[in-house]
Amino acid sequence: MADERFWVRSYDPHVPRTFEFPRKGLGELFAEALSAFPDRPACWMMEREIRFSELDVLARRFAAWLGRNGLAKGDVVAISLPNCPQYLIAHIGTILAGGVSCGCSPLLSAPEVAYQLNDSGAKFLVTLDAIYEKVLGRIRGDVPRLAGVVTTNVSDYMGLPGLKVWLGKKLGKIPHGRVDPWPGKLIVDLAETLKTPETTKRVEADPERDVALLYYTGGTTGHPKGAELTHANVVANLHQAIAWMGWKPAGEVGLSAFPLFHLAGMMVCNASLALSSTQILIANPRDTGRILLELTRRRPTWLANVPSLYQMLLRDPGLPKVPADVLDGVRAYISGAAPLPSETFRRMETALRAEGKIIELYGMTEASPVITANPLLGKKKLGSIGLPLTGTDLRIESLETGEPVAAGQPGEIVCRGPQVMRGYRGKPEETASTLRGGWLHTGDVAVMDEDGYLTIVDRIKDMIIVGGFKVFSTHVEEILARHPKVELAATIGVPDPDRPGSEMVRAVVQLRAADPADEAVRAQVRAYAKENLSRYEYPRQWDFRAALPLTPVGKVSKLALRQELR
Repeated sequence: MADERFWVRSYDPHVPRTFEFPRKGLGELFAEALSAFPDRPACWMMEREIRFSELDVLARRFAAWLGRNGLAKGDVVAISLPNCPQYLIAHIGTILAGGVSCGCSPLLSAPEVAYQLNDSGAKFLVTLDAIYEKVLGRIRGDVPRLAGVVTTNVSDYMGLPGLKVWLGKKLGKIPHGRVDPWPGKLIVDLAETLKTPETTKRVEADPERDVALLYYTGGTTGHPKGAELTHANVVANLHQAIAWMGWKPAGEVGLSAFPLFHLAGMMVCNASLALSSTQILIANPRDTGRILLELTRRRPTWLANVPSLYQMLLRDPGLPKVPADVLDGVRAYISGAAPLPSETFRRMETALRAEGKIIELYGMTEASPVITANPLLGKKKLGSIGLPLTGTDLRIESLETGEPVAAGQPGEIVCRGPQVMRGYRGKPEETASTLRGGWLHTGDVAVMDEDGYLTIVDRIKDMIIVGGFKVFSTHVEEILARHPKVELAATIGVPDPDRPGSEMVRAVVQLRAADPADEAVRAQVRAYAKENLSRYEYPRQWDFRAALPLTPVGKVSKLALRQELR
C-alpha cells in the first residue's frame, strides 16, 4: 500500500499527485510573503488591524533586538501568549533572527513552565505581564539558562480606548500583572524591543538541518516531549496543506480558534502568513460570542476548530442570527485534533449551512502536523479522517505482528514523508521508539478502506481490554454522542476487581441542557448504550457531570480523568 499510494485516485483534480518541495527556510518564505501584498491586512484583533507592511517592520525590529541581545542561530525563544498580534511579531521575528520558535501554553503551571524552559534550553521567553507575576515569580531559581523575558499585555494590540482597557483590567476581564526586576535576567517590555532599528539582514537557514519549530506533545504519561521540526518539515507540510485546500495568495480570510502555542494553530497561522492572507485572531477560543461577531463582520472564507468548540458554537444562542450569506461565504470548516462525532457533523451541516464543506483532518505534532485530510471538493466519508496528503506514505500495521494488514482491518497508522520530525529534543530513546526506519509510529489505531480513506478506531493507549476483547473507546464515545441528551462523552479503562488483568469500561458523560443528577435522563442514556453496544463494550461504571475536563486546545482530557481515579 505504502509504495503504491493508490489513494491518489481519490484526490481532488486540483491536488497534485506528487511535487517537489522548495528548498527554502521558513524565514525566506515569510520575507517574501510579508512584502508581496504590503497593504493587505495580515491580522485583525478585535478593533485593531495590522497590515503586512506594519507586521514586516515590527517582526524585523524584534529580530534585530534578539540579535543585539545575544540570540545565536538555533537558540530557542519560547512564546507563552494567547492568540494576539504580539505572538505573530515574536514568532516571525524569532525565525528571521535564526532562532527556534517554541510554543508554550499560557495555562501551564509554574513547574510545567520551568520544565519546558529547561528542557528546550530557551534563551528568551515572551509572555504576558500576568504570567510574569503569577507564574515566573514562583520559579525564579529554577530556570538558570533563561537569559531574559519580554513582557506584554494582551490589550496592547486590541485597538480599544484607554478607558475601556483600564476598566477591563480593573474588573479582571483583561489579565495583567506587575513586572518587577529579576536579578541576573534581562526584563523588557515588548514595546521597547520594537523601538530597535529594523535590519534587512535575515539569518539564512539550512532547511534540512536547522530546526524552525520546537513544539511539545501533550503526552499521556510522564513529561511532554519537544518535537524538533526542521524548516524543510514545516515548509513541506505548508505546501502539502495549501495545495490540498486549493488556497491562493492573498485570497483567503481565516478564523481559527486553535491556540498558536498548539501546532495546529501554528500551522494555519503559518499558512496564512505564507499566502499573504488575513487571519482573525481569537484570544479566548471559548468566547463563542466573539467568534460569531468576527464571523459576521469579517466574513472569513474558512474556519478551524476542535470538535468540542464547534459544539459550543452550535449551542450559542447568537448563531441563528448570523446572516445566511455570511455562512454561505465560508468555503471550508476544518476540524482536527480529535474525532468529530457524526451527530456534530450533521448539526454543523444544518446550523452552519456547511453541507459538503466540513474537512476533517488528522495529524500530530511529530508530523508538522498534518498527515491526512478529507478532500475539499470530492467525496467525504462520514467519520473518516480522509486520505494521506501528497508525498506521504502510509500503511496500517498489525498491533500483534507489525505486518501490514488488509483493507478494513484495524492496525496502527505508520507513515513517512517530508513533514515527519527530526526527532525529540534530547530524548534519543523516545525518538528511536517512535521513528523506526524513517517511519513514524503514531500510536493511533485505524482502518483503511479500498479507496484509501482512513477511519480512526482508537489510540493504542486508550484501547480498553475487556476479558481479552479489544474495546475501541472512540466507538463507544461515538455511540453515546448520538443520544440527544449527550453533549460530550469519554471512556477510559479501569481495573476489573473480579477479573485480574482485565479492565472494564468507565463512561464519563456531559449532558446537554439536563441536570446531571436527573435519574430519568441517566437511565435513558444507559438504556440507549445497552441497545447499541455489545455486552463487553457496555460501560459498567457511569459518571454524569455538568462538564468534562478539557485540554487547552479544547479536547476532552482523558489524562485528567485518569488522574482523578488515581
